[in-house]
Amino acid sequence: MTPATAQSGTDDEEHLVRGYAGRLLVAVSVGWLAIQSGRLVLSPMLPAISADLGISDAQAGFAFTTLWGLYAVLQFPSGRLSDALSRKTLLVAGLGLSAVGFTAVAAAPSYAFLLAGAAVLGTGAGLYPTVARALVSDLYTAKQGRAFGLHTASGDLGGVASAGLAAAVLAYATWRAAFVPVVVVVVAVLVALHVWSREDYVVEARSLAVRDTVGRLLVGSRFRWLLVAYTLYAFTWQATAAFLPTFLETGKQFAPFVGQVAFGVLFGVGAVVKPTAGWLSDSVSRRALTVGALVLGATALVGVVLADSPAVAVAAVAVFAVGLLAFPPVMQSYLMDAFPDGSAGGDLGAMRTVYIGVGALGPTYVGTTATLANYDLAFWGLVVALLAAAGIVARVT
Repeated sequence: MTPATAQSGTDDEEHLVRGYAGRLLVAVSVGWLAIQSGRLVLSPMLPAISADLGISDAQAGFAFTTLWGLYAVLQFPSGRLSDALSRKTLLVAGLGLSAVGFTAVAAAPSYAFLLAGAAVLGTGAGLYPTVARALVSDLYTAKQGRAFGLHTASGDLGGVASAGLAAAVLAYATWRAAFVPVVVVVVAVLVALHVWSREDYVVEARSLAVRDTVGRLLVGSRFRWLLVAYTLYAFTWQATAAFLPTFLETGKQFAPFVGQVAFGVLFGVGAVVKPTAGWLSDSVSRRALTVGALVLGATALVGVVLADSPAVAVAAVAVFAVGLLAFPPVMQSYLMDAFPDGSAGGDLGAMRTVYIGVGALGPTYVGTTATLANYDLAFWGLVVALLAAAGIVARVT
C-alpha cells in the first residue's frame, strides 16, 4: 500500500477525531506531543542539568544544536522514504528510536553521554514529524488547514506538559525522572499505529532522488526565498525554546518559577493559536496571516527583552507566542498545496532539513553570545531575524 492510498477504505470522510482518518490524526498527534514534551522538558530543567553534569551555557547550547541538527538532517530522507515506502514504516521507526534516546538522556552520567543520548534522540525525532505531516496531508483535503492546526498544536501541548512536568519533577525528584512518562506514551503510540494503520511495513533500498528534489525546490526564486524566511523563523524558534527559561532566570534574575510559567505560557498559547490559525488559513489570505504573525512575534519579543518585572515578561511572552506559533500551520499548508502530490513528503522534508538544520544554530548562538556578552544582545538578534523573515514572506507570496 502506498502513502497516497493510506487513507483508502470504507470510511473516507474527513473526521478530525473519529473514523480511520481521525484515529490516525489523534495517534500521530499524541506521538508528536510526547516527543515534543520530552525534548522541550530539557529547557526548563537546563539549570539543574547543567549543575548536575557541570556544563557551561555554551556546552548546553551545543547539546541542543546536536539534537536539533540531527533532527533536521533526517527530515528530507524520512519524508522521501515515506513517499517511496510507507508512512507507517518511518513513523514506527522514529517512535522506537525516540524511546531509546529519551532513556539514554535520562541515564546520562556525564556530558559526553548526554551528547550521545541527544544524538539518538535527534535521529529518532527526526524521522517522525515530516512523515506525520505528510500522512495528515494524505488523509485530509477540505479540512487540511484545520487538521494541520490540530496536529501542530499537539506539539505546543507537549510544551505545556513539559513545563508542568519539569516543575513537578524538580520539586519532588531529580531531572532524570521526567523522561519516564514520556517513554511510556511514546511506546503506547507506537503500538497504536502498528495496530490501526492499514499500511504495510516496507523495508528496502530506495533512491533519495536528491537532485530531482533540489531541482524542484530551487527552480524558482519563490521557494528559495521562502526557505530563507522559514530558516530565520526556525533559528528564532529553536533559540527561544532552548533558552527562554534560562534567559528569564539567569539574564533577568527572576525566580525560577517565572521561567517555568513563561515556558508553559509560550506553548499553552500556541496550543490555541495553531488550530485557530489553521482554521483561518482555509478561508483567509495566508500571506496576510504569516506576515502579520511574524511582525507581531518580533514586536512582542522586544517587550520580553525590555521587561523589568515578571508580570510584564510573562505577558509579553504570551503575545510573542501568538505571533510566533501562528506561522507554522499556515505556511506548511501553503507549501503542501504547492508541492507535487507524488513528492510532497520529500519536498517538505528537504525544506525542513535546511531550515531546521540552519535553525539548530540558534541555541549555540544564544548560549555563546550570552557567555561572551549577555542575553539581551542575543535576543535582540532574534528580533531582527523575525522582522527579516516577515519582509521576505511579504515580498514573495
